[in-house]
Amino acid sequence: MKWEKLSHLSAKKIRKLQEKQLKRMVRYLLPFHPHYRDVFAKAGLSFKDINTLDDLKKIPFCSKEEIAPTAENPARPKDFILQPTEELIKQNWPKYRLAKILWQKFTNPKGLERQLKWEFSPVHIIFTTGRTALPTPFTYSKRDLGMLSEGGARMMDVLRVTDKDIAINAFPYVPHLAFYQALFGLIEAGLVSLQTGGGKTMGTNRILDALVSMKASVYVAIPGYAYHSLSEAVDQKRDLSKVTLVLMGGERVPPGLREKLRKMLEKRGAKKPRILNTYAFTEGKVAWVQCNEKSGYHLYPDMEYVEIVDEKGNRVPDGERGEIVYTALDWRGTMVVRYKTADTGRIIPGPCKYCGRTVPILDSDIQRKSEMKEFNLTKIKGTLVNLNLLFPILSGSKDVDEWQVEIRKKGNDPFGLDEFVIYVAAREGTKWDKVEAKLKKEIFNQMEVTPDIEKMDKEELLKRLGMETELKEKRIIDIRPKG
Repeated sequence: MKWEKLSHLSAKKIRKLQEKQLKRMVRYLLPFHPHYRDVFAKAGLSFKDINTLDDLKKIPFCSKEEIAPTAENPARPKDFILQPTEELIKQNWPKYRLAKILWQKFTNPKGLERQLKWEFSPVHIIFTTGRTALPTPFTYSKRDLGMLSEGGARMMDVLRVTDKDIAINAFPYVPHLAFYQALFGLIEAGLVSLQTGGGKTMGTNRILDALVSMKASVYVAIPGYAYHSLSEAVDQKRDLSKVTLVLMGGERVPPGLREKLRKMLEKRGAKKPRILNTYAFTEGKVAWVQCNEKSGYHLYPDMEYVEIVDEKGNRVPDGERGEIVYTALDWRGTMVVRYKTADTGRIIPGPCKYCGRTVPILDSDIQRKSEMKEFNLTKIKGTLVNLNLLFPILSGSKDVDEWQVEIRKKGNDPFGLDEFVIYVAAREGTKWDKVEAKLKKEIFNQMEVTPDIEKMDKEELLKRLGMETELKEKRIIDIRPKG
């Protein structure tokens, strides 16, 4: 179904479409899935038992721990790849024999085999991020790459980006979803675009040269790098008057950071620039976007079904917060069902009040445990601390130019006291004593722990962050020795 029509269907018709997709997926795809064949067998389920979205609750949840490779089982991710065989096809596709006969008669003997290879055979791989677990590969078939392009085109439509726009993509060259979604989306939408590879590959000055000389209207980047590069543009008095949209992904964008970006753009000539964000996770294989700075992320109900569940795993009504659970409805390659993302959010009921689309919308206030899984809950000085809370405090502060958190042991003693240090480059013209006191108070109020805050020169801090040398800046580092 065309996106223009799909995005304005009634809730009743969307549910009917999703149940049709779900039934087809379970009966015709899951038999090829090694992991879910075992799950259904252990649960005493038949593939014919799943007919409605409510029936989906019969299937156990899945988590990253079940997918990620381990030292003992490095090939575990292969169990999540659809692997059709002729025997499995014959067992589960009643019309397979007729299809093969017709294909051979009217095309050629290998026509059906080629079709199956196009649909199912992995040809592209991306990886999850993370430092504490082995990277997890997720595969795409040729059909999936078409879906990735379609998802990108839908993003551009929601963003109101057209082929008259020119884009600079400053996402780093890495085998992660963010870069490829931006690449495929820009190409599918027909934009003239430059894929720079980010600061490490092309360098900030050359990226800014391109942004200005190409008169680009769309700038795509990770939030931290967007701030750094646009800050450089302001310092260098670059002309940013053509920029109408900054699109970011990979991290949350607190309101304070949006406002800082907007002021920098307007200072260099941009008129009413939009600062929008995307939401994605590798297991979802596609990204979703806002239509407005105050809107949520517009989902694609023909591609996926999203549930929100409470701590006991029970679904909650639209509008209530809980954990985001994802089910693929129309993907091939690597595929997950009832995947617990470990992110919390809510579905916003009703049509979008900004664009009128009726597709399900995820509230943009998503608590992303997956942004820093190895740091999101850690003990500092005996207190369990959620370090993700630092992002909106520090990135959103109008007095903070750049920052980095370091967690270490006093004297590098594994059994010594924890030291929680925040290096800060304050905005020019601010009084350091007031900045330090304000940050300590706000951090203590939200996290119940008081950090040591050290003033640092911006250039030195940028080097520590690896803004021009790393694929992604190092915001939080834990150098405590293992004891």
